[in-house]
Amino acid sequence: MSRIGKQPITLPAGVSIVTDADGQTTVTGPKGVLVRTLNPDMVVQVEGSTAVVTRPTDSERHRAMHGLTRTLLANMVIGVSAGYAKILNVTGVGYRAVIEGQNLVLSVGYSHQVTVAPRPGVSFKVEQDNQRMPIITVMGIDKEVVGQTAAEVRKVRPPEPYKGKGIRYSTEVVRRKAGKSGKAGKGGGKGGKKK
Repeated sequence: MSRIGKQPITLPAGVSIVTDADGQTTVTGPKGVLVRTLNPDMVVQVEGSTAVVTRPTDSERHRAMHGLTRTLLANMVIGVSAGYAKILNVTGVGYRAVIEGQNLVLSVGYSHQVTVAPRPGVSFKVEQDNQRMPIITVMGIDKEVVGQTAAEVRKVRPPEPYKGKGIRYSTEVVRRKAGKSGKAGKGGGKGGKKK
């Protein structure tokens, strides 16, 4: 058995799972509804407050799909009950982030402002840390969409390794490089041209 696939999924209060014959699974919870087409070979059994994913055979394909199906379903359950959030830190002198309507407007060193529109089901929140640097939170119920939106925001100005300026995940570690160092004795000494 797949070590991940055989783990039961605990359903919080107010969360329900409905699967039809084609593998289309609907998960409903306090934060919203998620619909996804899972592999129709996988069987989702709901018993009380737990759900278990089982596979019909031990073939290589079914073993591969077992853990994946269980993980996708568990992510949907977490999304509709607790939601997902990605936190991004903006670092740089004069760098700003503001919310205009539903859009995120970034001023990150370009000659123009960059506007990022949220994907459906995603929202932005901007706060300031104690150094007055913006902290962007990307929130939603679909883990994939939240992650993709956060990646698009980071892509506007990825962190650079010399001064560390840019947009980075809150858990990201940017490896720093030393800048160029000037040569000693530059412009003087015995190395001049002979006349």
